[in-house]
Amino acid sequence: MQINFGQFLRRRAFISPQLEATVEPAVGGRRLRFRELNARANRVANALRADGVKPGDRVALLMMNGAEFIETFFAVAKIGAVNVPLNWRLVADELEFILKDAGATVLVFDDAFAAAAAELQRRGTRTELRRWVQLGGTTAPFAAAYEPWRDAASDAEPEPAGFDDDLLYIMYTSGTTGLPKGVMHSHSTVLWAMLTLSATADLHWGDRFLLSLPLFHVGALTPAMGCVYLGATLVILKAFDPKLSWELIRDEKITNTLMVPAMLQFMQAVRDPAAHDTRSLRWCMSGAAPVPVNLIRAYADMGIEIHQVYGLTESCGPGCLILGEDALTRAGSTGRAYFHTDVRVIGLDGRDCAPDEPGEVLIRGPHNMLGYWKRPDATAMALRDGWLHTGDVGTMDAEGFVTIRDRMKDMLISGGENVYPAEVENMLLGHPALADAAVIGLPSPRWGEVALAVVVLKPGMSLAEAELLAWCKGKLASFKLPKVARIVEQIPRNPSGKILKRVLREGFLGQVRAPD
Repeated sequence: MQINFGQFLRRRAFISPQLEATVEPAVGGRRLRFRELNARANRVANALRADGVKPGDRVALLMMNGAEFIETFFAVAKIGAVNVPLNWRLVADELEFILKDAGATVLVFDDAFAAAAAELQRRGTRTELRRWVQLGGTTAPFAAAYEPWRDAASDAEPEPAGFDDDLLYIMYTSGTTGLPKGVMHSHSTVLWAMLTLSATADLHWGDRFLLSLPLFHVGALTPAMGCVYLGATLVILKAFDPKLSWELIRDEKITNTLMVPAMLQFMQAVRDPAAHDTRSLRWCMSGAAPVPVNLIRAYADMGIEIHQVYGLTESCGPGCLILGEDALTRAGSTGRAYFHTDVRVIGLDGRDCAPDEPGEVLIRGPHNMLGYWKRPDATAMALRDGWLHTGDVGTMDAEGFVTIRDRMKDMLISGGENVYPAEVENMLLGHPALADAAVIGLPSPRWGEVALAVVVLKPGMSLAEAELLAWCKGKLASFKLPKVARIVEQIPRNPSGKILKRVLREGFLGQVRAPD
């Protein structure tokens, strides 16, 4: 059987035609069943074909979360074209780079991004875009209106194209260091991601999954595709709202969700136990950064299991997952490798580390990326002998449980000792006055580097920087403790919740001095 991921929506619509596929509170509570979602995807596919889109052509999606994103993604897959989800937080210059690098010929965009689209269209000679489609708002003169464009086409199943190792999507990394790279995934790599997800996580037919992360990120796209594959309902938020999330968990009987640690912090701050019934919620995955142990325990006190997950865009999501029975007893670990996944931790000499010895985390599995788009040099660095080199520092114990320490590039060395900022951040978040924390290395003439703590206070709380440093004493080895602290209003993060350490370094290095 040839694998075309777009056909999985057709099969789900055939098997479960009346099952709710999507629920959208922001669109008047609109509910689409799988039969309706598939018919809409067919219309988009046939409209794209009528516009001359061929197998292998790249179709860029500058779209907020919603059914239109889902139907367009599957439509592109059905006809063998290649999806290019775009980070809608980027400015025109950044978007232009990705569109040009990918060679996209079609851009489907939300009206919220009409100004960026107009600027890109003005620069049209620099990209290969020849078709513009706008969802909502007053349609720009250079674009087709999405709904009439879609609905004028037939809802008949298009002849499928694009199979197996043909590209399904190119997802650009966040570009926190240097220019973003396009991660290539095929119909086969994504199917294997679905298989290992369904064989490992407790997600199944009839579940109701709350989707809050943006769909241009693998942490949202892989679960969304998994819900179609398995027959679960997606309750979709256009953008994260902590209070509304609790209300939807209660009203829509949400069974599972995925939140990054920062989102869990925001939700914890606004929960009303008397108003927010969470009995339907079996678990919440959390990833993108190590989950503070105190946060895992706080949610356990609410009766909610936090399943820490580890993976990358390059692995299509799966890496490691901790399951319910271990979520508390091994709080802080991200669990064992997924079912169809192998994980190693290696030292600088390339050999496997001893149990609990830090090293680089490697992932192997049929869901790993094909490589980086037009970047054979970067591909050769990341994929070696079948293993994906993640650039993350972790440890593995004798039973195969992995704990992620930090990014290799974020590790600092103080007095010859390795300091992992995530460990220090975890400690800092135990302070009752802190809402968020980040740690970067500060040059020190005496120690090489020392830890600088950048923290955000909870509303209504006060704390002197010296008081925070005094509170830290005795909680970690002295060489790990922050020697300087700064209180800020907000810590910069990318859309997946990862702290933008580069931005912090630019803001503080040269402005703050380490103590003598």
